[in-house]
Amino acid sequence: MPGMRSLQRLSTARRALGGRAAEAFFEGLSAGCRVLPNARRAFDEVEVIRDVPYGPLTEHRLDVYRPSRGLDGPAPAVLYIHGGGFRILSKDTHWLMGLAFARMGAVVFSIDYRLAPKHPFPAAAQDACLAARWVHAHAGVYGADADRLAVAGESAGANLSCVVGVASAWRRPEPWARAVFDEGVRPRALLPACGLLQVSDIDRIKRRRPDIGSFVYDRLHEVSSAYLPGAPEPLADPLRILEAADAPDRPLPPMFIPCGTRDPLIEDSRRLAVACQARGVEHQLRIYPGGIHAFHAFVWRAAAKQCWADHRAFFAQHLTA
Repeated sequence: MPGMRSLQRLSTARRALGGRAAEAFFEGLSAGCRVLPNARRAFDEVEVIRDVPYGPLTEHRLDVYRPSRGLDGPAPAVLYIHGGGFRILSKDTHWLMGLAFARMGAVVFSIDYRLAPKHPFPAAAQDACLAARWVHAHAGVYGADADRLAVAGESAGANLSCVVGVASAWRRPEPWARAVFDEGVRPRALLPACGLLQVSDIDRIKRRRPDIGSFVYDRLHEVSSAYLPGAPEPLADPLRILEAADAPDRPLPPMFIPCGTRDPLIEDSRRLAVACQARGVEHQLRIYPGGIHAFHAFVWRAAAKQCWADHRAFFAQHLTA
């Protein structure tokens, strides 16, 4: 019907405009914060090696962040995987995360990866696993200890960090995931923040929160339709693998799971904690009052400061010894 087609076109246009607005906001925020005095001082403490290739494609590039005053022996390694709904943003917009972990004394490998909708699942998951294998093989070149590897990320990056964790613990049928297991990549910790840990059935969020705003709901549908346009795939939903009954071939690492109370994805973090509890996996679920999605990027706010303090405590417990 003509009327129905017009409504569909309007809905598509609204979602596209909203997506561009969200991308412009986060890119502008990242660029603006980078020139602030505190950021400049932080960069004085950290050396950055840019655009190191970890694979054959143009998108296979990472930045290395490490303390500029030298290291007393090998440092913990952090593979950082940026968020952005598998569709937008980059390692460049997420410089703050590289700085934050480097200032904890880590050598950080912050990656780019192929983005949807041009590259739907499994491209990003394949790239995250490839990067984990590369860090495992090359960490020592940059003064990092591959045996003290943490895999961290927020939002979509939290999903991909859990994919790496799953691939390290189960010998999966997917060749690109099985290679993680076969090459002995064994993270000592996972830090999935504010994660979208199940991409399929995005309507579950609306069922749980019928009052969710249309702007936020549109962004969630963009993620699902762009990254997973076909049938559900197990490694697009790492949470569901972790909730399943089969035991891993190797122990899962401890997990630090932060999220804010105002994050529409909060239930995924809670489900992850329940799955860890059922499996006997050491974990810390931290819920921060008033925190929006990826709230810890707003480092001047009290909740973000507390979240980073909790990151540091978890990091010291599991990665500095």
